[in-house]
Amino acid sequence: MGTHNDLHSEQGALRGEHPGRAANPVIKVADLAWLEFEKPDLAAAERFAHAFGFATVSRTSEEVQLRGVYAGSPAVIIRRGARSRFAGTAFRAAEGSDLLRLANATGTRVDALPESLGGAVVDLTAPDGAGVRVVAGTHELPAQPPQEPLVVNTGGEVRRVNATQRPPRAPAVVERLGHVVLQSTRYRESLDWYLTHLGMIVSDFLYYPGQRERGPTMSFIRCDRGSELADHHALAMTLGPSNRYVHSAYQVSDLDALAAGGEHLLDLGYDRSWGIGRHIQGSQIFDYWRDPDGFLVEHFTDGDRFDNTLEPGWAPMTASGLAQWGPPATKDFLGIAPGRESLRELRAMATALRQDNEFDLSRLRGLMKVATS
Repeated sequence: MGTHNDLHSEQGALRGEHPGRAANPVIKVADLAWLEFEKPDLAAAERFAHAFGFATVSRTSEEVQLRGVYAGSPAVIIRRGARSRFAGTAFRAAEGSDLLRLANATGTRVDALPESLGGAVVDLTAPDGAGVRVVAGTHELPAQPPQEPLVVNTGGEVRRVNATQRPPRAPAVVERLGHVVLQSTRYRESLDWYLTHLGMIVSDFLYYPGQRERGPTMSFIRCDRGSELADHHALAMTLGPSNRYVHSAYQVSDLDALAAGGEHLLDLGYDRSWGIGRHIQGSQIFDYWRDPDGFLVEHFTDGDRFDNTLEPGWAPMTASGLAQWGPPATKDFLGIAPGRESLRELRAMATALRQDNEFDLSRLRGLMKVATS
């Protein structure tokens, strides 16, 4: 337990608690590949994407592919749809042969992806209904020029001499997709599914205050790359009254890029949800925004990287525990601001309590405490 002190959470697991990894996973995915959305207005989605810092890979009347500057696949794919919705997550397999192994284990098949992406895919559905794609052999987009971090004088180290800092109010250039956060009514069942089928491992568990004996209610999950470092979480999952997308996060070069990029978004009339601050789980500096369809998206920089030796940390889930510093978490970010989203969640609570899932009355009480703790 001492290995977790001052690392990434308050303490380690108690005897008999979830180990945070599967003993014999089917495969081990290497990383996130991209996220898929459907939206009616592709033009408005692309305008926001450019203001947020994406570049367009390709555009048709039915689809827009967006990228960061790092080499790899597109980070986001938006297809035209009758309504705005999150369509699913794509993970990149470590080896092409993993697709056949995964298909055999799940009774599915390996299919070809469209030529615009290249490669192959196994399409799966998590226990909570979330769409999950595992891909391999996709086209590799070449790297583009990055946004260079500013040269910073820190403490007694002077690196910038006879020069000033003047970061422009311009889009913070997105480097890559970092993570996605999903809410599930079948959190524990879905968590175990990701660990077993995709070989992911938990970096941190959170539990409702006073309910640790009932097990975790949120997990931050990273890819198992062995001794190679991976993001603190590529996927985070939380228990809730509905199965839904919560937010996704995209890396930028440094704090100044994040902050000046935020001023640019404000100048264009877009809505900040919460920020700027520094998280506890993952340690990243964050800034959250709403896109024109109400989806929550995050700029982040300076996140934790772990190899596969670090065991999960455990901590209570509280609103004040979401950040080390920064403004208090807003009602908009917590999903309790008056509006369509909070109304949908209230309706979902009533429905979930009548159905067979993990969200019961005790869990509802725990969730309500989180927002005020």
